[in-house]
This record gives sequence, C-alpha cells and structure tokens, in this order.
Amino acid sequence: MADMEIHPYARLGRDNAETKRAAMKLTDLTIRTLRAPRAGAVIYYDDHLTGFGIRVSEGGTKSYILTHGPRRRRETIGRVGVVSLKDARKEAKRLLAEYTLGKNQPVTKSWRAAVAEYLDEAKQRLRPATYQSYKRHLHRQFRFGDTRMSQIAPHDLHRDLDRLRDRPGEYHHAFCALRAFIRWAHRKHYFDRNPMERMKAPPPPKARSRILSDDEIRKVWHACPDDPFGRLVKLLLLCGQRLGETSSITPQMIGKDTVSLPGTLTKNKRDHVFPLPAMARPLLHDLAYNGFGKAKARLDKDSGVTGWTLHDLRRTFASGLAALGVSIPVIERLLNHISGTFSGVVGVYQRYDFMPEMRDAVFRWEAHVAKHTAKN
Repeated sequence: MADMEIHPYARLGRDNAETKRAAMKLTDLTIRTLRAPRAGAVIYYDDHLTGFGIRVSEGGTKSYILTHGPRRRRETIGRVGVVSLKDARKEAKRLLAEYTLGKNQPVTKSWRAAVAEYLDEAKQRLRPATYQSYKRHLHRQFRFGDTRMSQIAPHDLHRDLDRLRDRPGEYHHAFCALRAFIRWAHRKHYFDRNPMERMKAPPPPKARSRILSDDEIRKVWHACPDDPFGRLVKLLLLCGQRLGETSSITPQMIGKDTVSLPGTLTKNKRDHVFPLPAMARPLLHDLAYNGFGKAKARLDKDSGVTGWTLHDLRRTFASGLAALGVSIPVIERLLNHISGTFSGVVGVYQRYDFMPEMRDAVFRWEAHVAKHTAKN
C-alpha cells in the first residue's frame, strides 16, 4: 500500500507538523496505547483498510480519519470515544465504496473550517455590526467543531435553534446568521442539499417599548465599569447611535465636536455626522468588546436595573429628547433615520443638515443626563 511505503517518521512538509507512521493493526487496545506527539500531530494507518487511520493531536485528541483519492484528500469520520472503532471502519468502507463507484464526490470540509472560510469572505461585504452578529452566533450557538458538513442533518440544526426559543430576539438573529451561512455552504457544494430548505423563519421579535427612567439612568451610569463595555453603555445613552456603529468608531471619525460615520458602517449605508457631547469625548477610546451578555448581566446586578437591553438606550435617548421639546425631524436626523419625516420625495430634495438644531438638542440632553447622574 502507498501508505506503507512512507518512512515511519517522514515529514509531510515544512509547513505541516503532521507525521505519518507505518501501518499497524488498529484495535481498541492499540488505540488506547497511542501516545500524543510532542508537537503537531501523528497519523497511524490501519493495515487492514487502505486510507483508514487514527490522527492523534499534540493535545491528545484522537480522531478517525480517511485519506483517499489521487490527491490524497483527508476527511474526519469522528472522535475516538464518541464513535466506536467498528462504526468508524464501517463508515470508512462505505465512503471508499461510494468514491470508487463515483456515486459520491462531495467537497470535504469541517464545520469549523467552513465557518472560518465564510466569515473571512463575509467580512469584506457585510456591515461590521452584521458581521460581528453572525460571527458571535455561529461560534456560540452552533458548535459542531470538526464534524464534516455533509454529516450535519436538519435535526442537528433544529436542536441548537430550539434552545433559543425562549429568547425570541436571540432566536431570530441566530436563525438569520445560520441561514446565510448554510446558503453559502450549499453554493460551495459543502452540502448536497440545503438542510434548512424546509425550515420556516421565525417572526421578527416584537417591537420593544422599554425606556429607562431618570432614576434608572442614574443607577446604570454609576454602575458602569471603567472598561470598554462601560464606556459603550454611556456613549449609547449620550449619543443615541446603534451599538455596532458606536463600537466601531475610530479616531479618524472623530472631529472637533462631531463624529462622522461612513456609509459602510451605518445601517442605511448613508454617511452620518452627529454632534459630540462634551461628556462623550473622554469615552471614545478602546471600544472593541466581546462578551456583552456576561457584562450586561453584571451591570444589571450592580445597578439593580433589569429588563432592558442596550438598544433600549437608543429609545431612551429619542424619548428623552422629545420630552425636552426637540422636534421629530431633528430627532430623526440625530438617529440617522431615512423613514418617517425624511422618507420618499422629502428624503430626495431635503438637504438641510439640521446641524445647529442637532447641537442644541444634544446639549440639552447632555445637561439632562449630567443633572441626573451628578453625585450628591
């Protein structure tokens, strides 16, 4: 066999830290005695079934693998301990038979590798906020690891999605991220058939109406930690912009007393310039942050304010301005809305930027926040 002609300790290449060992008889006993290498990985091939073997990683993880075809394509069958040797060998024989007969020539790709490839491509075309949302959901909610894409069935995806049904917003966003990825994978031929083709999309979450009272604003403000998350919370309250846009602000976007968001960053893909409150300027640094869920839970506990989301701060901002007598067109301009007052023909011909009115509105809101967060 070709695999037996390889020197027992031959390297596969300078950039590949894997080593092939001579073929051996694989049994449950011999598999237990296989030791992890000091670095990289080592593959032990079965002397009874061509291409079938065990890959042992540096960390000690053992996986059944099958190497086949003229290009020596390798695919993972399953983890040792999760899949039995008998079942793994049976699956390897089935796959070899199908490949030999030409019935099955899929593009082999693991879930982990496919997600990484998808996100690498998606980063170039998605808005930063959408990209971060997709990345978070694909990594957190769907953990198939080294499982081959072709082995993932509709019920596997249903199982992971069903865990989120008690959180409608999270469920909806996770479904959208998964659907976008699966459609991409299907076009790449990582699936013979789209496993989500008969899944019904959940309805969008119901519109929220929660706003924070002045007392809740005070409690949340003083409970915010002096870290990227705490600064983001305060910026969302002071400026009323979206989380994804705010967390992506760079020094190049910050002017003397304004922030300029490029259309590549905003939800409606239009450039947006808004006045910068004096209280916000010290907060505009080191805003990149992951792990919002845990940080938000700690903030709820420390502040004693619950039942609100980060997006509710945008609604609090808008409602607070209205209560201060700011006109709806000015509020919509601050929020960068193109519906409502600025929809249709008005949006095409109305080019006044409302900057003086927006400055006045932001100044009044800043004074309101400062008054209710001042320490006695």
